[in-house]
Amino acid sequence: MKKSILKGYAHLIAASGVNIKKDQEVVIQASLDQPEFIRLLVEECYKCGARDVLVLWSDPTITISNYKHKKLADLSALNDWQTTRWQHWHDKLPCRIYIESDDPDALNKMNMDKYGKATKALVPQIRHYRDEMDGKYQWCIAAVPSVGWAKKVYPNLSKTQAVNALWEAILKTSRAYEGDPIKNWENHDITLKAKCEKLNNLNLRELHYRNSLGTDLKVGLISDVIWLGGGEVAVGSNIFFQPNIPSEECFTSPMKGKAEGIVYAAKPLSYRGQIIDGFWFKFHEGKVVEYDAKVGKDLLKQMLEVDEFASYLGECALIPYDSPINNTGLLFFNTLFDENASCHLALGTGFPTLMKGNENMTLEEITKKGINHSGSHVDFMIGTKDMNIVGIDDKGQEHQIFKDGNWAI
Repeated sequence: MKKSILKGYAHLIAASGVNIKKDQEVVIQASLDQPEFIRLLVEECYKCGARDVLVLWSDPTITISNYKHKKLADLSALNDWQTTRWQHWHDKLPCRIYIESDDPDALNKMNMDKYGKATKALVPQIRHYRDEMDGKYQWCIAAVPSVGWAKKVYPNLSKTQAVNALWEAILKTSRAYEGDPIKNWENHDITLKAKCEKLNNLNLRELHYRNSLGTDLKVGLISDVIWLGGGEVAVGSNIFFQPNIPSEECFTSPMKGKAEGIVYAAKPLSYRGQIIDGFWFKFHEGKVVEYDAKVGKDLLKQMLEVDEFASYLGECALIPYDSPINNTGLLFFNTLFDENASCHLALGTGFPTLMKGNENMTLEEITKKGINHSGSHVDFMIGTKDMNIVGIDDKGQEHQIFKDGNWAI
């Protein structure tokens, strides 16, 4: 891939993704397999005015070793330096960049039972930091292809061919392959905002999802919660940023306790470095009461048991089946891309920043109005070619929102 295109992509992430301002701190999380691109990204961060750029490297093999050899008690507790780091992030609100590249099967040899127990223990220890930081800092998730991930998507190509092909797919769907990436995203944002305005003007109180997989699910909505798509504004600083590159979604947080019926996943889910496939959830009074999977049922159980509210919905996202990502014909085995191929839902925490007047409300007040609060947020894909979604407004009138997988409004 041409270096000029990669520099443009790095600039998009730094200048539009997190939209770094002068003297801000930046934290980049990336895997050890991406040194070349991370060097470009660090340089772009400094060009945008960053005062300090910290790269936190990770490696699946080291993670597996840690969970093999360390005691569960040590894995389950924040030590002093971790607590200090969380407090610093809480106080300074650095820009956060997450670069995804790992092989979807990277943690297949992990002791997932131990991993699940440690994660469940850690969530309440860091939740208050996350809660108090929520909506106040700029963040962006983007992707770079590793060999393992590329070979998962393109198993019949050589390593070099697979990486090049995945690079092209990532850059094209991220609107960073041709033209001016910044301008491309400005235009895309206008389109998403217009669609969200239409949804907000409908004053919807319920969505009814149906398709031939067997999905038949009704989800309640909240009167004071908006639909949002594209860029967001950080509370306090008023800085506009793009949290997901790519993104095709218009999303909202539904009413906790108001989901009835069954929903079937339309794509596999990569969760904690392993694949869950052929799964479904049955909801009653907003909570998952039954579930199953052809692959990864134990992982589903872990996902639902992160805390007491991980089994409630936190997000409804609308994406047309005829989307740029879906039109590649690829299964990316990566939630950032697959969730933006067509409609998805998310179990776990919702988005307090979608509540009207949230800047003057406490988290307790927001959750009392119906937005779910959890230490977990896991997106799973439900959109199909025959997905039909009917919305019910505040006067009981029906509106066809999606017909045969695509927008009807």
